[in-house]
Amino acid sequence: MPSIMTETIELQRIEITGASDGPHLLITGGVHGDEFESMTSIRRLAGAVNAEDLSGTLTLVPVVNEAAFLNGNRTAEDGLDLARVCPGDPEGSVTLRTAVSLSALIESADYYIDLHSGGIVMDVWPMSGYGLSDDPERLDIQRRMARALNLPVIWGTCGNLDGRSLSVARDAGVPAIYTEYLGGGRCSPEGADAYFEGCLNVMGELGMISREQPESKVELVIEDPRDGSGHMQLQNPSPITGQFTPAVVLGQRVGPGDVLGHVTNVTGDDVREIACTQTGYVLAIRTYPRVHENDSVIVIMEDIGTDSV
Repeated sequence: MPSIMTETIELQRIEITGASDGPHLLITGGVHGDEFESMTSIRRLAGAVNAEDLSGTLTLVPVVNEAAFLNGNRTAEDGLDLARVCPGDPEGSVTLRTAVSLSALIESADYYIDLHSGGIVMDVWPMSGYGLSDDPERLDIQRRMARALNLPVIWGTCGNLDGRSLSVARDAGVPAIYTEYLGGGRCSPEGADAYFEGCLNVMGELGMISREQPESKVELVIEDPRDGSGHMQLQNPSPITGQFTPAVVLGQRVGPGDVLGHVTNVTGDDVREIACTQTGYVLAIRTYPRVHENDSVIVIMEDIGTDSV
């Protein structure tokens, strides 16, 4: 019998093969175990897409990271972030082996959508994102997919961050987008609905189903090619361990010196102000009040390269 550290992780998936030829679209949810909008919407898609109306193949994975889901957290018990360790290690821990299986599935696709949310501790302004590519054709397709998904914000960022599902897609030449929608430890019905409708929109854009595109809900498009753009977990770290109280709301425009929030120690005699050093929009806010030192509490989407809608 193989040891538990070398058993292959089989991702539970639904595959729908269309009545006519077409591309292979992969849609994944639950790369992090506490992001429930993705899981809900993908299960709905599985029941809504009919093979006779489909051109191509649709592969749906409602919960990629089952170990994290069962752990009730962003990560499995090994503490590794699946979105930082791709393409993984077939002889590693459960997260590393899950990354191997996810990477193989991404490499088999023609197009990829990775649905996320803020999980237990964050709220994120609803958005679609993609990595900026030197390949004009791939970049054009990603832009089209992001617009079709029809969330308020589109954020194109530096494409050189590794370890992610989208970096696997990048290396395989697969056009790919990701999404974020609120979070805060709940499953937003509006988020699940938006993901369900948005994925159908993308399928229509790719010619996989017949679908009239709805009126655009896109409000803001920003492309930021600077190195490291898109790495949300590094922004605005808490200076101490304590309780965080935000002073801003999602989508708010902020600039240098604006107060983003405060962190208070357990006795209340040490209150630290977190001041903004950037110019842009509040993209994510920590909603779980307890913070450890260096935890990110606010993410700012800088308005470098703002495009018209």
